[in-house]
Amino acid sequence: MIGLRARLVLLACLGIGACATAGQQDAGGGLAPGSRYVAMGSSFAAGPGIGSAEAGAPPRCQRSTDNYAHQLARALDLALADVSCGGATTAHIIGAWDELPPQVDAVTPDTRLVTITIGGNDVSYVGGLIGGSCRFLGDAPLGGPGGAPCFTAPTASEAQWSEAEDRMRSIAREVRRRAPGARIVFVDYLTVLPEQGTCPAAPLAAEQADASRAVAARLAALTARVARESGADILRASELSKSHDACAAEPWMTGFPDPRAKWSFPPYHPNRAGMDAVAAALQRLLGR
Repeated sequence: MIGLRARLVLLACLGIGACATAGQQDAGGGLAPGSRYVAMGSSFAAGPGIGSAEAGAPPRCQRSTDNYAHQLARALDLALADVSCGGATTAHIIGAWDELPPQVDAVTPDTRLVTITIGGNDVSYVGGLIGGSCRFLGDAPLGGPGGAPCFTAPTASEAQWSEAEDRMRSIAREVRRRAPGARIVFVDYLTVLPEQGTCPAAPLAAEQADASRAVAARLAALTARVARESGADILRASELSKSHDACAAEPWMTGFPDPRAKWSFPPYHPNRAGMDAVAAALQRLLGR
């Protein structure tokens, strides 16, 4: 015998002609196996240096088969379209980036889940950290001996912050336009630095460290505000990882490598433990 809740769902489905798409939800209210999942974002979503690179992905995107999107798709048996790319900004989600199409083009009417990690490159978050550590260590070449020269990332202007927020709102609107039945989850950036001070793994001048913490806090608040006001979910990876920064005993974040050695991983980016944690948190959020 069909329960009251099931009858109400069936009647609503019939009333709006949506029975054909109701399969996006399983009996427990989560995503059904085979649902289309689109992952968008920058390197904190792409996962450079973690496991194997995704076959066929643009090499410059450095997209990993063990980033949080791939892990989540395997765990929930979702049909993943991962278009995340290292270096991407909010502009590259809604517009083309040289030979790469807008990431949002991967969102189709049958998409049921979209995750988004974006905004850090708009405001020179990780660039500021890398440049700051490079200078602190005496202009050590980036990537080890023979690497690129040190650089100084510009401080984001108020106009750049405003533009980033406007584009993040546009991303949510465009996803809803293209896939009205999709659940949108903004995933903010894992914590890089401890709440106070620095350490050998994060060699920075005190002023630079404080400035980077301020950028991180503002970016997290901006992402949460956009998610809330857009009717999207927010996974606060920044909160989840507060005790797992680059200086922690169990870091979820890489630090800045010894300048005498060649880089084997990108500095100030999620490591495998960090990606594992975000994937598990997403699975909990989605109720599976």
